[in-house]
Amino acid sequence: MRYSQLLLPTLKENPAEAEVVSHRLLLRAGFIRKLTSGVYSYLPLGLAAIRKVEQIVREEMNRAGAQELLLPVVQPADLWKESGRWEKYGPELLRFKDRHNRESCLGPTHEEVITDLVRMNVHSYRSLPLNLYQIQTKFRDEIRPRFGLMRGREFIMKDGYSFDIDEDGANVTYRKMYDAYHRIFSRCGLSFRAVEADTGTIGGSFSHEFMVLAETGEDTLAICKSDDDKCGYAANLEKAAGAAPRPAEPEVEMLPLEKVETPGKRKVVAVTAFLDISPKQLVKTMVYLADGKPVAVLVRGDHEVQEVKLKNMLGAVEVELADDKQIFDATGVPSGYLGPVGIRILVVADREIAVMRNFVVGGGEKNYHLLNANLGRDFEVDRIGDLREVTAGDRCPHCSGELEFTKGIEVGHIFKLGTAYSEALNATCLDGKGREKHFVMGCYGIGVSRTVAAAIEQNHDKDGIIFPLPIAPFKVVVLNLSPDDNEITSAAEQVYHGLREQGIEVLLDDRDERPGIKFKDVDLIGIPYRVTVGKGFAKDGTVEVRERRHGLTETLPLADAAAFLVERIDRAMATPNG
Repeated sequence: MRYSQLLLPTLKENPAEAEVVSHRLLLRAGFIRKLTSGVYSYLPLGLAAIRKVEQIVREEMNRAGAQELLLPVVQPADLWKESGRWEKYGPELLRFKDRHNRESCLGPTHEEVITDLVRMNVHSYRSLPLNLYQIQTKFRDEIRPRFGLMRGREFIMKDGYSFDIDEDGANVTYRKMYDAYHRIFSRCGLSFRAVEADTGTIGGSFSHEFMVLAETGEDTLAICKSDDDKCGYAANLEKAAGAAPRPAEPEVEMLPLEKVETPGKRKVVAVTAFLDISPKQLVKTMVYLADGKPVAVLVRGDHEVQEVKLKNMLGAVEVELADDKQIFDATGVPSGYLGPVGIRILVVADREIAVMRNFVVGGGEKNYHLLNANLGRDFEVDRIGDLREVTAGDRCPHCSGELEFTKGIEVGHIFKLGTAYSEALNATCLDGKGREKHFVMGCYGIGVSRTVAAAIEQNHDKDGIIFPLPIAPFKVVVLNLSPDDNEITSAAEQVYHGLREQGIEVLLDDRDERPGIKFKDVDLIGIPYRVTVGKGFAKDGTVEVRERRHGLTETLPLADAAAFLVERIDRAMATPNG
């Protein structure tokens, strides 16, 4: 491709709308342009990078035994109502009616559609296991689309779905997808981790997120840093757990409950300072509204409630922290003095509370707290479980190593769905004994356009994008610094055609622009290798080959440049993370 014929409208200044690195650079480099809120047009180089990711995804999905198909974007409401998700999915589901007043939606995901397809066409275990996938545009009506391709309303996604006759088969398929995802993101040249994750609105019993590690990531990850670094535990903060608390020492005597005045002391810091105790010796009682109903949540004074864990424990669609009026209306106690003793609403507790002895709680009336409270003697709870957010320094639940935090960007998510959708849509087949069984399903997604954005978040510098070689729109750019010089132009053309003949994707910058502009543009768009044909060739017949990532430069005879680059690229493609 010749730059002079390419639609590549680069920008000198940072767009005011861009909030994160990838959004800024994708706009500046001429890869995307905004059509409306959260919806973008992909320009040629942006689409080229996306196609590279798609090809890697296809190759690895096919290698793992999956089959590609294409499902409709528009989905009938009847299927979503049959699965129970028409209302549950929430306002992100863009609903509309056609001219016949039939309700439909734009597909944010395709569990209902694929399950309907399979239930109508697969009737025997002999057709299983079955693994189907597509690469397609999705639409989710985000309330606040932001960060360009990182969180848009319209995006390109690979979603796959597996069907097995039993749990053992589903586990085998899940592992194949887990391994395939590792190969996909490794081949994309990304630094990533697979982490345990919450299943969210998709549902299911178990899942892993694949996270590109980047300081600008939206998600916080808890990762075990064991001494030998072999544990491998990693989890999204919504799912992460610390090691189980140690049981209370049996010889610790329960002291008498004592009511003390704490005038004006409502917050943990104020109460613990007034009583001269550690926050670890206090249990705070927080009130949440779970689908509109009040529930008291007990956590240690130095811990915070992880709301996703709370939502999962309660089976709630939505939880939110109650305000002072809602707390008083539900309990009759002002905020800051509420405790579990004598409370008359649902009470749940973090598992840490079960091993504590003689702790401080709210007194159930203004300006009072209780000393030496104990679960089982002074109050009971309805449920106990892991409800707190882990903190840096907590012990790993697998090996007791220390947990540390890092940031990540979700680019893939795999789920063990079980029979949730096959039961809801009555999708069954006959097993080997002629019995009718619901399909055991899995779900496997990759944000294809998001992966390109995440790659940029992880790979950039002050001058622009630094594309990993496997997903770069071009592998090489050839700069002709003197288009009006016939010898230099001929030499640039020779390198350009020599690389094309070897199957290397190459861009020839043949524009009549100043060298400074060409250098800035090529750094901005992030092509891995640059060949400069200019004064060096005019002087002694040499060209300069520069690697974008490390800035390493080689000066070579013109005749050697193409072969040199082919060898470098072949070697680098063989080890994309190397």
